[in-house]
Amino acid sequence: MTINIQYVQMPTSESLTAIITSKLEKLANKYDWIIKADVFLKLENDPSGQGKICEIQLSVPGPRLFAKSNQDNFEKAAATTIKELENQLKKRKEIFKKY
Repeated sequence: MTINIQYVQMPTSESLTAIITSKLEKLANKYDWIIKADVFLKLENDPSGQGKICEIQLSVPGPRLFAKSNQDNFEKAAATTIKELENQLKKRKEIFKKY
């Protein structure tokens, strides 16, 4: 699986890249048919304290899977987004026919 992480209008973070990469690799070990993951980390001005946005798009057989979350820090946003993608992957796996 190829992982592309893009930081939009914010500085890059090696530790955040390592956290997201390790979580996505665990997901790829569980679902070996994931082709590519595109991760977008965005910083928004939000008066409520949130504004750390994580968007992940997975290239898999069939339509692409997409999830997005907005939290008060990027670690929570990434964890929430990956959890949502895992739920979508479980549903997609049930659709696959066994031959």
